Amino acid sequence: QVQLVESGGGLVQAGGSLRLSCAPSGSILSISTMAWYRQAPGKQRELVASIGSGGSTNYVDSVKGRFTISRDNAKNTVYLQMNSLEPEDTAVYYCKANALTPQRGSLEVWGQGTLVTVSS
Repeated sequence: QVQLVESGGGLVQAGGSLRLSCAPSGSILSISTMAWYRQAPGKQRELVASIGSGGSTNYVDSVKGRFTISRDNAKNTVYLQMNSLEPEDTAVYYCKANALTPQRGSLEVWGQGTLVTVSS
């Protein structure tokens, strides 16, 4: 079974930085789009940033200039560098990948989430 495993969340003061990582466990042939989502308490899950297999990126307006998404295709790993963090960035962050697997073909795979808390 293919899963995504996130790491790097934690507690940080406003203005600080964190780097999230997300890597798959299980057998994967390839991954196309990878993305980070977040869900704050009482709010809907929102797309934070995405990156295509060729490196094209998209960001939600609220993180532009502060967050950077990147990927290592050799490791099928995606990163989210978060700088100048604000209390409003507090949320559970999830990674998602559109993966091609040998057993089940194309799948949309989600991680279990990692909590980011920004104190004021």
